Amino acid sequence: MAYRYGEYHDGPDPLAPPYDVRAALDEMGDAILSGSTPVHALRDLLKRGLPGAQDRRGLDDMLREVRRRRRDLRESGRLDGTLERARALLDKAIGQERAELFPDPSDDARLRESELDTLPDDTAGAIQQLSSYEWRSAAARQTFEELRDLLRREVLDSQFRGLRDALSNPDPAAMERVRQMMSDLNDMLDKDSRGEHTQADFDAFMNEYGDMFPEQPRNLEELIDMLARRAAATQRMLASMSPSQREELAGLINQTLDQAGLSDQMRRLGEALHSRRPDLAWDTPERMTGEEPLGMGDAVTALEELADLTQLETALRQDYPGARLDDIDEAAVRRALGRSAVDDLEALKRIERELEEQGYLLRRRGKLELTPKAVRRLGETALRRVFASLDAGRRGDHDQHDAGSAGELTGSSRPWRFGDEQPIDVVRTLVNGVRNGGASANGVKLSVDDFEVAETERRSAAAVCLLVDLSYSMALRGTWAAAKQTALALQALVASKFPQDAVQIIGFSNYARVLQPDELAGLDWDMVQGTNLHHALLIAGRHLDRHPDFEPVVLVVTDGEPTAHLMRNGRSAFEWPPSPETLELTLAEVDKMTRRRATINIFMLAADERLKEFVDEVARRNGGRVFSPDAERLGEYVVSDFLRVRRAR
Repeated sequence: MAYRYGEYHDGPDPLAPPYDVRAALDEMGDAILSGSTPVHALRDLLKRGLPGAQDRRGLDDMLREVRRRRRDLRESGRLDGTLERARALLDKAIGQERAELFPDPSDDARLRESELDTLPDDTAGAIQQLSSYEWRSAAARQTFEELRDLLRREVLDSQFRGLRDALSNPDPAAMERVRQMMSDLNDMLDKDSRGEHTQADFDAFMNEYGDMFPEQPRNLEELIDMLARRAAATQRMLASMSPSQREELAGLINQTLDQAGLSDQMRRLGEALHSRRPDLAWDTPERMTGEEPLGMGDAVTALEELADLTQLETALRQDYPGARLDDIDEAAVRRALGRSAVDDLEALKRIERELEEQGYLLRRRGKLELTPKAVRRLGETALRRVFASLDAGRRGDHDQHDAGSAGELTGSSRPWRFGDEQPIDVVRTLVNGVRNGGASANGVKLSVDDFEVAETERRSAAAVCLLVDLSYSMALRGTWAAAKQTALALQALVASKFPQDAVQIIGFSNYARVLQPDELAGLDWDMVQGTNLHHALLIAGRHLDRHPDFEPVVLVVTDGEPTAHLMRNGRSAFEWPPSPETLELTLAEVDKMTRRRATINIFMLAADERLKEFVDEVARRNGGRVFSPDAERLGEYVVSDFLRVRRAR
């Protein structure tokens, strides 16, 4: 049988490797480990984009480009260009007519001059009155027709992009086709409002009038959206003018539509579009600061683009409740920033989507949460960061040299020595036999020197308690992020290197509680009063009692002396300065830890005198050590001290 191989076309490639979002998660992890929440970390990542190999622009880059485009459009010109040109052509026609009349001494010439003198001040009124005037000058008549053609083209182009070029020559047949198009368009909208419209109706309309719509909409909804945005931009253009300019230009528009026989059809269309898209900013003024006069069509196009950019800027900011990348209109991105920006946006959407689909993020009741899978990776990241800061000489594991057959394989081997009980490394032993010339047709002959054994290590189990201060002062002093990184790093270290250990992380503020591994990354400090180390030591003691055969390891991270204790009724009692009862109960738990043979090492994140006195007393009673690291090196101190204790055990 013959087989043919080619690209898979029936949907996504089922054999394609999963999209690698680990780099994105690591980028988020830097923010989360610094104290940010998952939702803020993801939002910041999407704003920055992904540098490096993927090199995708973020929302901030797109936002800067959108703002630059808005600034350029505002500075592109002013909105009264059609008015200015219409006035200039009107003055030119009148001047040409006066030049023709001046040499004529007849009463008719004086009467005509008087009629020109009494023309209304506004351009629309003057054009209306001159519509029935019999021009003596052929040049003036031509200039006046040029003025009327200008207004017809600009007014229609302000409603239908592209009609200006189609009406560049005064052709009655062309105007009749425009009238018929508008009539058919309004009939189609009426039919759609009754629920009778079909795609076939739209296709027939586009076959007849498609050349008038260069955007080439694919269905009626796209056509309505296109026309509504342009009609709204026309209204914004009028709203952006001074009252006198607005009145004058509105008069010119109405007069031009009346003369073209389009007033009723344009009114029907405007009402239909407004009712279907009332969400558009129909009467919101826009400030244009440029010097170049813009025609009506160009001004409306600029305002239409400005409206798109304004909506796009709001979506790109993503600063409103429930913001999602799906809120960003790809068509608006393509119009404003080009195809490459659409690709960048799709890459960002894919990051957000894949983080959820691959099990790193979970949306629960509208809230974004990290999954245990993500927490494990962030813990590994925190641990790598800690180890990177340790000296090479302090990086060693906790190997014991009295390893025996009951130990765990390390992955390495060594030559066999008399008395070794480790398992034989069969592969390396046979390779040594071949290398030493023991291979023959009958097999491999081995000598004593060929044998190698797999190295193992024996590990003692430990019951580890990390007590982390969650009080408000940790946030005020800027030490909370370091404490969270330390907890994640220690959790990852124990899970990966010491799976036989029983680790418990306890957070304490006014009360203490056990922290689960999957909540560590999203953990936040408590905005309450109280540092209840008494309660934390009680919980830690119960954990040690559940593992009586394990070596006890107790580590405390705090920035303040105990200011709360647990009363007999289970409630927390807070008092500052600490009450004698709080100190007495807390030190009683320290004494219990000492009787359990549990050494308490304290990592002090503040230089408060009361705290120093308290930890010195704990060290005196328990025999533990006191560290005073910078917040940036807290993880290094805790992890290295834990490794030291485990090696000593």
